[in-house]
Amino acid sequence: MTRPSRPVTIALIQMKCSTDPVDNLARACEFLREAAARGAKVACLPELFRSQYFCQVEDHKFFDLAEPIPGETTEALAKVARETKMAIIGSMFERRTAGIYHNTAVIFDVDGSIKGRYRKMHIPDDPLYYEKFYFTPGDLGFQAIVTEPATLGTLVCWDQWYPEAARLTALKGAEILFYPTAIGWHPAEKAEFGEAQADAWHTMQRAHAISNGIYVMAINRIGHEGPLDGGIEFWGGTFAADPFGRVIARASADREEILIVECDPALSEQTRRHWPFLRDRRIDAYGSINERFSD
Repeated sequence: MTRPSRPVTIALIQMKCSTDPVDNLARACEFLREAAARGAKVACLPELFRSQYFCQVEDHKFFDLAEPIPGETTEALAKVARETKMAIIGSMFERRTAGIYHNTAVIFDVDGSIKGRYRKMHIPDDPLYYEKFYFTPGDLGFQAIVTEPATLGTLVCWDQWYPEAARLTALKGAEILFYPTAIGWHPAEKAEFGEAQADAWHTMQRAHAISNGIYVMAINRIGHEGPLDGGIEFWGGTFAADPFGRVIARASADREEILIVECDPALSEQTRRHWPFLRDRRIDAYGSINERFSD
């Protein structure tokens, strides 16, 4: 980033996802149009918004949800981008070829063109989050995508726990960092661990904003998905943090919402001047970061 861009209005789409991919795509497009009507120039949808979160089980039938890029979803989002003159980030289940599938965020510019894609790099394998069964780790690296409204960095959900990912994306020149997300509670764990888990989620992303001096956007879904006596309760709470780490907007835990946020990249310039963390990095001393663990 050589000079800060002009201020930009961002829309974060918090939505509930049904079992009908056609309905989810149609509702997502309507949310995007509403966001544009409210002045948004950039909008981001939640992780894998076209379906319910299928990674709760390992079942080969769910590979049928994957689609190529370009494909039905990208064509629909591109159309909305052209109509609204709004840059859009859409998260989808990408079919690269038979046997190779990715969790991919696609970035559209205001003319509907695909400006870039980010394939999720960190793939979890936890109870009800069996993503390694479905997704090949990303191979496109960390990127900053230049769109007409702003230079955007996109990571996906589990990536949000890794400071290296946020740092490298910021170093590429991203002015705003987006995390399309599907995160929630195991109902049996909510009473004991729920508050701490949600607090850790907020803290981690606020830390990315502070340490890199950029805006960070976390976009979640809502609703219970899976068996009534189990499954996942997605906790919503979509939020935005400014370069100082302050939460400047937050959505509810249980309602579909369009969160509108005003971002001024000049604040990143100001924050980095006062907190010059990038200046003071000891790049000569970080060689062991490429090791799994220093024995």
